[in-house]
Amino acid sequence: MSEFRIAFRYAKSLLELADENDKLEKVARDMELFAKACSQSRELVLMLKNPIVRKDKKRKVLGGIFKGKVDDLTLSIFEITVKKGREAFLPAIAKEFKKQYNQVKGIEIAKVITPAPLNASLRKEIEALVRQISTKDHIQVDEIVDDSLIGGFVLRVEDKQIDDSVKSKLKALKIKLTERSYS
Repeated sequence: MSEFRIAFRYAKSLLELADENDKLEKVARDMELFAKACSQSRELVLMLKNPIVRKDKKRKVLGGIFKGKVDDLTLSIFEITVKKGREAFLPAIAKEFKKQYNQVKGIEIAKVITPAPLNASLRKEIEALVRQISTKDHIQVDEIVDDSLIGGFVLRVEDKQIDDSVKSKLKALKIKLTERSYS
C-alpha cells in the first residue's frame, strides 16, 4: 500500500476519533508538535524508519519524548502505528492530518515567499488577495523569506501560484532577449 493511502487512512481515523471524543483541537496541536519535532530532528525520523530498531524501543522513545506533552489519544495512535509496523509513516500521517483538519475547519493555507519579512499592511494586502482567490472562511498565511527573489513575492494557494517576483521577471526577460536574433 502506498504511503499516501496509509497516511490518509490513519489521519482520517484519528480525525474522526478525536472529533467523537471532543479532542479535535488538542489532537491537532499534538500532531503539529509531532510534525515540528520530525522536521527539527532527522534522527527521530530515521529511528522511526529503521527496521533494525525494535518496536518496543520505538514506543519507549515516542513515549519518552511526548508523554505529558500530548493527549492520551495521540499517544495511543503512536502505539497503534508502532504495533502495526506503520511507524515509518507517522510524519506523513501528521502532515495528512493537518491537511484534513484544515479541510474540515474550512481553513485555507496560503504560502507567501518574499525577500524580507512582511509588515502588517503588506500582510493584510496578501490576506485580501488570498480571500479573493479562496472560497474558504478562514485564511492562514505562512510566510517564507527567500532573499534570492530580490523583490516582489510568490503566492501559493492550493494549486494556484502568483509569481510577481523580480527574479521571475528577470528570468523571463533573459529568455526573451536570448530568443531574439540581432543579425
